[in-house]
Amino acid sequence: MSTPAKTRKDLMAALEQALRDVSGTGVLFSQAAAERLGLNSTDLECLGVIASGPATAGELAQATGLTTGAITGVIDRLERAGYARREHDRVDRRKVRVRAQAEALAKTGPIFEPMRRASAEVLSRYSDAELALILDFLTRAQTASVKVVAALRKQPKTKGRSR
Repeated sequence: MSTPAKTRKDLMAALEQALRDVSGTGVLFSQAAAERLGLNSTDLECLGVIASGPATAGELAQATGLTTGAITGVIDRLERAGYARREHDRVDRRKVRVRAQAEALAKTGPIFEPMRRASAEVLSRYSDAELALILDFLTRAQTASVKVVAALRKQPKTKGRSR
């Protein structure tokens, strides 16, 4: 275990590094899970959004920081793979919502169960008040991250060296 941070600056730096580490591992896990399901990681992340309830393309774009054009491609791929389907909104028939297919989602359970168990084990060590604080932080961090992703996608691409 690492030495406790002595100053706020040290603590902030350690937390920033820990967030990068967790995020990086999350990306690697998402890629591995997506491969097992025959998806790419972006499509899998979008499937995760609609797994909690149907969403419009605009809502998916807002939740992920992707453009609505990119989301259209994601929805097309999820439909072709049998993980989602488009359906007209029950209240406003002009709106189209994307719904995850329960049968297809059943395939994701065994892949995500070991990570869910590992997370539950780690979280079991915290009090209810600490869990509420962690949830508040993660919710705020997610909102901030989506904004940063959207802003980054608007920036021009840098040109790397050709090989």
